[in-house]
Amino acid sequence: MKYFKINGGKKLSGKITVNGSKNAAVALFAAAMINKGKTTLKNVPQIEEVNRWVEVLESIGVKVERKEKTIILIPPDKIKIDDINKEAAQRTRSAIMLISGLIRRSKKYFIPQAGGCKLGERTIRPHLFAIEKFGVKIKSIEGGFEIDTENFKPVKKVVLYESGDTVTETALIAAAQSPEKTIIKMATANYMVQDVCFFLEKLGVKIKGIGTGTLEVTGLKEMNKDVTYEISEDPIEAMFFISAAIVTKSKLIIQRCPIEFLELELLKLEKMGQKYNILNEYKSKNGKTDLVDLEIIPSKLKALKDKLHGLPFPGINIDNLPFFAPIVSIAEGRTLIHDWSYENRVIYFVDMNRLGARISLLDPHRAYVEGPVSFKAAEMMSPPALRPAAIILVAMLAAPGMSILRDVYSINRGYENLEERLKSVGADIELMDDESNIKL
Repeated sequence: MKYFKINGGKKLSGKITVNGSKNAAVALFAAAMINKGKTTLKNVPQIEEVNRWVEVLESIGVKVERKEKTIILIPPDKIKIDDINKEAAQRTRSAIMLISGLIRRSKKYFIPQAGGCKLGERTIRPHLFAIEKFGVKIKSIEGGFEIDTENFKPVKKVVLYESGDTVTETALIAAAQSPEKTIIKMATANYMVQDVCFFLEKLGVKIKGIGTGTLEVTGLKEMNKDVTYEISEDPIEAMFFISAAIVTKSKLIIQRCPIEFLELELLKLEKMGQKYNILNEYKSKNGKTDLVDLEIIPSKLKALKDKLHGLPFPGINIDNLPFFAPIVSIAEGRTLIHDWSYENRVIYFVDMNRLGARISLLDPHRAYVEGPVSFKAAEMMSPPALRPAAIILVAMLAAPGMSILRDVYSINRGYENLEERLKSVGADIELMDDESNIKL
């Protein structure tokens, strides 16, 4: 297990750069499986979630070449699905997208039950309903799913059971393998979905409606093409740095922020009194995504009168919502946060009370946050979920004195080399392996 040792209360300053998107990267690994040619992905974050995917892909025969932020995937003539690394697949929920990624590669196969963050029951029924529309048979058994694709067929329209990012990607990857036109309704237009669309277009798939709730996809029966795609930047990582700058009352420049997926969050912050400047506007290296350099300026905040809740894009990103918990903790007044999408995630917010927050749980989805508070140092275990663990770290950065955050695998799943990057802008933080070296 690894641990963070944080001497908090330090001002951050300088510039920090947002990395490539975690959620886009894992979706593109699944999408790359439909290509019999070489897929080169650039700007891949070097995180534990990516490591688990590499282990899965190598176990089924994919040749993986890694050089810093570039990963090259060379598929085998025959996927060795029986050899799949079940342990690695079970540690990432996104492995479920292999159900659609392997439709044309294997007639019958087994996909392990996905894991990832512990956030209560997270139904996979929307995925199954979407894939079954294409004639794929899915049988749930102990430990995973048996897939039978022998009757895979084109379908004119798929209405998603739930407007979710991963299920949209699942339907997209399936539709891309059908040479006839498929209309996907109730799709999300979120950043990772757009990345998958842009990648599929490079393979020759025709897609209309990118950035809307209805996608029209005309796929190909077979794809055998050497392609290179650069992953766009991660708005959730950008929100981590925005939250850290605000809570530590720091002036910080955050470079390469995908602004389209942060505009509502910034508007909410602006209405709370937060000051910021947009310094530069330009395109990501994929040529599609709009980026900005964002300067956060120390500000005095007041709580919003309205509740904060996440929604599918273009609402507040569901993964950005937790970062408001430490922010509104330093704002004057009471804020209601409604995290309707997960049964258990808001429960983890209460862990911040150990750091001086005043958070009252109303039910498994809602909490009141009272402010302003001054965060204080503490020694804690990291929650077993990425964003709740990250907001504990944000609060610790603002808490004067020495804090210890234990078992930070969940943070390393989603953030690359975080301690070194935070140190580069003035944080006093160390990542430690040996508990015996920790002295409070």
